Amino acid sequence: MTSPADVRFAETDLDAIADAEGRVAVFVTPEGKLDPGGRRVNRLTRGALARLIEGGALEDKEAGDVLSLDWPSGLAARALDVVVLPRNADAETSRRAGVALGRAKGDKPLTILGGTLRRPAEVALGAVLRAYEFAAHRTGETEAPGDIAVMVRDPGAAEADFAPLREVAGGVFLTRDLVNAPANHLTTTAFAAEIEALSALGVKVTMLDEAEMERQGMGALLCVGQGSASPSYLAVMEWQGGGDAAPLALVGKGVVFDTGGISIKPAAGMEDMTMDMGGAGVVTGVMRALAGRKARANVVGLVGLVENMPSGTAVRPGDVVTSMKGDTVEVINTDAEGRLVLADVLWYAQQTYKPRAVIDLATLTGAAIIALGHENAAALSNDDALCDAVLRAARTEGEGLWRLPLGKGYAKALKSRIADVKNVGGRPAGTITAAEFLHRFIEEGTPWVHLDIAGMASVKAESVHAPEGASGWGVLTLDRLVRDRFEEG
Repeated sequence: MTSPADVRFAETDLDAIADAEGRVAVFVTPEGKLDPGGRRVNRLTRGALARLIEGGALEDKEAGDVLSLDWPSGLAARALDVVVLPRNADAETSRRAGVALGRAKGDKPLTILGGTLRRPAEVALGAVLRAYEFAAHRTGETEAPGDIAVMVRDPGAAEADFAPLREVAGGVFLTRDLVNAPANHLTTTAFAAEIEALSALGVKVTMLDEAEMERQGMGALLCVGQGSASPSYLAVMEWQGGGDAAPLALVGKGVVFDTGGISIKPAAGMEDMTMDMGGAGVVTGVMRALAGRKARANVVGLVGLVENMPSGTAVRPGDVVTSMKGDTVEVINTDAEGRLVLADVLWYAQQTYKPRAVIDLATLTGAAIIALGHENAAALSNDDALCDAVLRAARTEGEGLWRLPLGKGYAKALKSRIADVKNVGGRPAGTITAAEFLHRFIEEGTPWVHLDIAGMASVKAESVHAPEGASGWGVLTLDRLVRDRFEEG
């Protein structure tokens, strides 16, 4: 796994600033006030910082923005990063400042003169998240990420605040690595091995193979992978940190590569379908984060791992398969495969674990991108309270999420002439009809939220906390949800 930069908190040492290598970051309030670290930097640079402020260079900068000075006189550092930030900045703004520092950091060490910042742990988290780089398949020497040293008034308190965030960052990095990995490296078997490695953190891992899934009657999931040489799996990750309470179930779509099957996709852009396991990647990253920080909650993560390939054994348009629930499904389009995988995993999760709530994540529909672009994932739910909690968690963590409706009128589009249901409902409201298909496999009375992350899992430009590529969207939100709603006191 890509290793996050190491973060160390220490008491402010003004005499060490001059010799700090790499980059040095100082904070200035919107009013132009400097803390003791900033004042020492100003003296070392013979007033360069004061001239920068007095000259109006920061006037067009928003809170959280950074202006960099290369090779500042009087400092050993190659760059001085000047951050505009109020002393009492909220968590989102503090994290955004850290993201700006992480963007500039590269592989160099970074010394942050945190002074009396209210939320130095959030600044550090932002820097760590943005400094991510996926270099697993580049040849030649790759530099380890430079350390991040944060000088603060109370390093003990800052470290206590950052300790769980360090584990969450590890979960985000795992998700990004999984989503970024090419399909010839992240096969279904390789993904299963990554999940099994979580047992070292105390996660109970169970792997259902094709024979066991066939015994369970999972014809919907199994039909998706029947054209591939790679075996299909249902991976279950259990974290028992909350006594005897019924668990929260997190369910993820894990299509490690999606050609579309017999309903094959256009060649242009098909290489991006290595990210069609994004939902499973998020679930795996969340489970790693929860186990790493020893969350006081019971959570079970379930992911269906398949590959959707065209071959002589592939499922065909017009085939009828039987789900674990017993419902028959007419497969109109083999490229609408993720909902077939999720149908059986959702049903298995409810029958086996009787969860108090279910949340599924999937790169499910291109329609979600048409509706919301790459700024928001789509949320659809049968339970207002649970959905509101998920939306609130996403807002808190700065991850875009927008609710779309459900309704029986949309479900009518899935009516089949020859089976109980068909797997597509046409172009109109494609994200909603896909969710209504999944809704069919949620038991009455079970709170459920469906998150369509097609536009968020991997993007062509940098996102809120990440460079181009896999964003890790959802790990922060779901970890926050567990903290706020499901952890025991």
